[in-house]
Amino acid sequence: MRAENSAGAHLFNAFVALALLFVFQPGRLAAERISPLGQRHDWSQLAAYSDTMTRAEFTRLLTTLYVPAGGWEAYVRLGDSSAFFVEDAAAPDRTVEVRFAAPATTPPAPKRYWHPAFPRTKPAQDSAPLAGVHIALDPGHLGGTWARMEERWFQIGNTTPITEGDLTLRVAELVAPRLEALGARISWVRRSNDPATPLRPEVLQEAARSSLQERGVTDIKPTYDGYADPLKDHSVQWEAEKLFYRLGEIRARAVRVNEELKPDLTLCLHFNAEEWGDPAQPALIEKSHLHMLVNGNYSAGELRYDDVRFEMFTRLFQRVHEEEIAAGESVAAALALGSGLPPYEYTDARAIRVRPGSRVWARNLLANRLYQSPVVYCEPYVMNSRQDFPRLQAGDFEGEREIGGKMQRSIFREYADAVAEGLAARYRSVP
Repeated sequence: MRAENSAGAHLFNAFVALALLFVFQPGRLAAERISPLGQRHDWSQLAAYSDTMTRAEFTRLLTTLYVPAGGWEAYVRLGDSSAFFVEDAAAPDRTVEVRFAAPATTPPAPKRYWHPAFPRTKPAQDSAPLAGVHIALDPGHLGGTWARMEERWFQIGNTTPITEGDLTLRVAELVAPRLEALGARISWVRRSNDPATPLRPEVLQEAARSSLQERGVTDIKPTYDGYADPLKDHSVQWEAEKLFYRLGEIRARAVRVNEELKPDLTLCLHFNAEEWGDPAQPALIEKSHLHMLVNGNYSAGELRYDDVRFEMFTRLFQRVHEEEIAAGESVAAALALGSGLPPYEYTDARAIRVRPGSRVWARNLLANRLYQSPVVYCEPYVMNSRQDFPRLQAGDFEGEREIGGKMQRSIFREYADAVAEGLAARYRSVP
């Protein structure tokens, strides 16, 4: 345990050094088009994927899943037998070559730390379909005293405040023994309300100011006056808080996932919410839904960052999508059956369905991009919906209770059972 803690501290210290490099030298990193709190990557590592993917498969994945709207053409030069990747958008002549596998061949598996569902390292049994599978549990957000800062907190009247980070942690605590009973080995990305990142908003003030300037904000304020302040998004304080919990925290979790845990699959657990209007008088809405995501659908604006492109291409060459989509659709089916929720429907270009009729959408989020393992990203239920809010207020319990005029199970156990059943079904289906 002491050695693990030491290794974790070393990784976090490295992360802090990278973050402070952005804070104190924002101009240099901005010139290299590195995203906020991001890091420079060694693009020569892509060469390790030579001969592992055919040209046809690469172009299909690039144009249908990862960048279907286009915008990649400025950063990838396609030849008949190789692709040349621009590693620095400010110096487009600097490229890394990755050779394609010969057509009509079966390329070898690419280099990756995770193990696919097939072939298995252990023979699966019906009673233990997850035997040999290492799953990392990542309860979304932080909860506790951080919930208000995260804007994952609301309260209606004298009811118990809703804090998403606490809700997701409870679901994870219920999921863990269910998955272990199915044979899985469980690791935790977060098991308390303590942030994984050592960064705090106070040390991100200069980075926040630079971020506001990059967004074109001219009337920059040092602080904001409460969460209802209409100009809070012009304040250094709010921007620094966002850098802390939206970027710094997730990047620190990614270090833990990729460098320490190295799971076969990461389970990101969230609850969804819709706009609730005035924070002082949040409103309930009528509808709930089932929202499931995998990584994909990058925009041209996102691709202008060198680190984002590298992370996307790493996932593409590792064929992470094969595991993500299969597991995501299996969990989505179990959640739909257990909850009766309809699938979420996007009405803008942020996400695309992974295939016609699927409940799973492809969207580029920080966690499902930075985590190099396959990620099942769950956002079922709507915390401020009329049907889910009273169930969340009821808390966790065994059996059934009358809620909203009908007998219902604990929403936490319904969620946990469906996730476990969905993953079990996925691994049982593997030949």
